[in-house]
Amino acid sequence: MTPFIAELIGTALLITLGCGVVANVILEKTKGQGGGWIVITTAWAFAVFVGVVVAAPYSGAHINPAVTIGLAVAGSFEWSEVPSYLLAQLLGAMLGAFFVWITYKDHFDITKDKSLKLGVFATIPAIRNFGSNLFSEVFGTFVLVFTILFFTDASMATTEEIIGLGSLGALPVALLVWVIGLALGGTTGYAINPARDLGPRLIHAIMPIKDKGSSDWAYSWVPILGPILGGILAALLSLILN
Repeated sequence: MTPFIAELIGTALLITLGCGVVANVILEKTKGQGGGWIVITTAWAFAVFVGVVVAAPYSGAHINPAVTIGLAVAGSFEWSEVPSYLLAQLLGAMLGAFFVWITYKDHFDITKDKSLKLGVFATIPAIRNFGSNLFSEVFGTFVLVFTILFFTDASMATTEEIIGLGSLGALPVALLVWVIGLALGGTTGYAINPARDLGPRLIHAIMPIKDKGSSDWAYSWVPILGPILGGILAALLSLILN
């Protein structure tokens, strides 16, 4: 498996399970309807675990553009590899969101609240305030990337050195995402990953989802720009401290 395919599959698994739990909790007449925030944050954490386990031996399991860019800024990943990783992550996120729609199509069809349908795919702030929403995404991603950089040197050895999350092991990363969701996720839904929001939002926009409403592109820049800035700031601070 090439790093590109590994990032695509790892991100697809992340989004399938992550957006899947949101669908299970908020759509009408699912077995998990009303499961709540603990169910969502726990499943997202384990979704990260699954994505990292699969992708780590081949790509380092970034499965997040903010991590890829952060590692490149920190000098732990080649900038020449960044575009292919970002493309793979975006395509993987779109694929995962498509699988969620297919799986829960009957429940999408009977759910009348358009915001719930969008909420399966994209993050929606609890209180819409672009300034504070952006800060939440910057800070949440800063905690993610900064902690990753201090777990280890973010490198692993296979047949050649591959930079990324793989050396951390899947469980510590999952626990990190879990606590970020529990502690910091209540404001915006903690995208902390540009591909996680953009890929599924694109699927919401292009798929024939019954009575889906707006894809809310006016907000979409927040979960894209915020995580990228957070990853860069984390990398810069780690360079200063080291």
